[in-house]
Amino acid sequence: MDRTRTDAGELAEYGYRQELRRSLSAWAVFAIGFATISPVVGIYAVVQLGFVFAGPAWIGAVVVAFLGQLLVATVYAELSSQFPVTGGVYQWVRRLAGPRLGWLVGWLYLASAVASLTTVAYLGAGWLHMLFSGSQPSPVVHVLLGVVFVAVALGINLLGVNPVKHLLNAGIAAEGVASIAVSVILLLFARHNGFGVLFETLGAQAASGGSVAAGFVTCLAVAGWAFLGFDATTQVAEETERPRRSVPRALLRAYLFVAFTVLLTATAVTLTLSRPEGAVSGKIADPVFAAVTEALGGWSEKPFVAVVLIAFFACAISIQTYIGRAVYAFARDRQLPFSARLSTVGERQIPWVSLTVTAVLASLGLLLGLNGNAAATLIAFGSGGFYVIFLTVVLVALYARLSGRWDPSAGELHLARTGLPVNVLAVAWLLFEAVNIAWPRAELAPPGGSWVQVWAVVLVFSALFAAGLAYVLLAKPHARLATDPVPEHVEVS
Repeated sequence: MDRTRTDAGELAEYGYRQELRRSLSAWAVFAIGFATISPVVGIYAVVQLGFVFAGPAWIGAVVVAFLGQLLVATVYAELSSQFPVTGGVYQWVRRLAGPRLGWLVGWLYLASAVASLTTVAYLGAGWLHMLFSGSQPSPVVHVLLGVVFVAVALGINLLGVNPVKHLLNAGIAAEGVASIAVSVILLLFARHNGFGVLFETLGAQAASGGSVAAGFVTCLAVAGWAFLGFDATTQVAEETERPRRSVPRALLRAYLFVAFTVLLTATAVTLTLSRPEGAVSGKIADPVFAAVTEALGGWSEKPFVAVVLIAFFACAISIQTYIGRAVYAFARDRQLPFSARLSTVGERQIPWVSLTVTAVLASLGLLLGLNGNAAATLIAFGSGGFYVIFLTVVLVALYARLSGRWDPSAGELHLARTGLPVNVLAVAWLLFEAVNIAWPRAELAPPGGSWVQVWAVVLVFSALFAAGLAYVLLAKPHARLATDPVPEHVEVS
C-alpha cells in the first residue's frame, strides 16, 4: 500500500488537501520535539532563578514539574494519535468542544508561541554576546542580538524542510555535548558537594520573605519553563510519514529524553559548584557557565559557549517551524484576518508568509528587553499562556472522554483504563501550576519594576483573551468553517 496516498486520503476526510510535503521521518519529528523542548535552553534559562529562590533544593521543583508535565504530555500523545492534523490544540478543541472555544485556544496558543520565540531569542542573545565579549550587553545590544536570532531562525526555515532537519540534527549533537557529555564529566571528575546539598536552601528563602515553601513554589513556577514545547511534534503532522504512530511516539520520546537530560544537568551543575552560596546570593550570575569553566579550565569558555549557541539556534529554528505551521492551520480555515495570504504555501511547500509574520511579531516582543534584564518576565510570558492552554486542552479531553464525544481507544496510542486517572491528575496539576505561574510576584519583575510589570502576565493575557473573545463575538470566524467540526461522536477508523 502507498502510505503517502493513505495519509493524503485520511487528510481529505478532515476536509483538507495535501499541500505540505510528507518528508519527515519519525527521527525528524523527534528532532523537532527535542530541539523545541531543548534541555540546554530549558535548564540554562531557569538555573540561576532556581538557585536564587530555592538554593540547591531547586532540583526538587524540577522533578515535580517533570512529573506534572509528563501527565500532560501523555494526554497530548493520545489526542495527537487520533487527530493527525496540523494545528494541534486548535484542531482538537474545535472538534471536541466547539469552534468558538477552538478559536480562543488557537488564538492564545499563537500568542504564547510567539512569546516563547521572543524568550528563546532574548536568552540566546546573552550567549551570543558572550562569544565575543566577557561583559554584559547593554539593553539595546541585547535586543538587537535577539533580533539576529529571530532572523537566522526565519532564514533557515525559508530555505525549506531539509535545511531545518540538518540544523536540528546539529542541535541535538550540540545538546549531547553541552548537556550529557559535560554533565557526566562534571559528576565523575569535578564534584565538590555531596548529594545532601540537594536538600539544602543555603538561605535562599530570604528572597521569599523567609519562607522555604514560598521560595519552592516560586521556583516551581520558573521550572515549568523547562518542560514546554513537546506539542511541537503535533504541528508537523501533515508533513510526517505515518503520523498516527510517529507523532505521539516522537512527542513522548522527546519529552522523556529531554527530561532525563535536564535532571542530569541540573544535578551535575549543583554538585559541581564550589561555592553554591554564590549562586544563591546572585554573585554567580550564570551557575552553569561557572561550573563548567571551573571544572574544565579557562580554555573551555569559548568552545562551550559556541556549543550552547548551536543548541539555542536549533531551538529558535524549531519554534519558528511549528509557529509557522500553527498560523497556517489557523489561516487555511479562514480564522484570521488576511487568511488567504497567511495560508500561502510557497514553491518549497512551506507556509512562508506565516513564518515571516510571526518572526516580525517575535522581534517586536524583544522591545520588552529595553527595560533592563527582562529574563524572568519573558520566561513568565513564555510559559504562562501555555499553561492556560494546557489546562484548557486537558479539561476538554476529560469532558469529551466522560461524555463519550471522544473514544481514545480509536487511536494507535491510548492508555486504556489508565487514561482517565492520568487525565484527572493532569487537570489537578495544571490548575495549580497555571495559577502559580500567573501569580503576581515582584521578585520576578525587573528590579524597581512598576505594578504593571508585576501583574504583566495577568494583564497581557487577560487583554489577549478579551480581544480574542471580542473578535469571536463580532467577526464570528467560526462561521467561516465549511463544515461543523463537532461530530456527535468522534471515532476514527
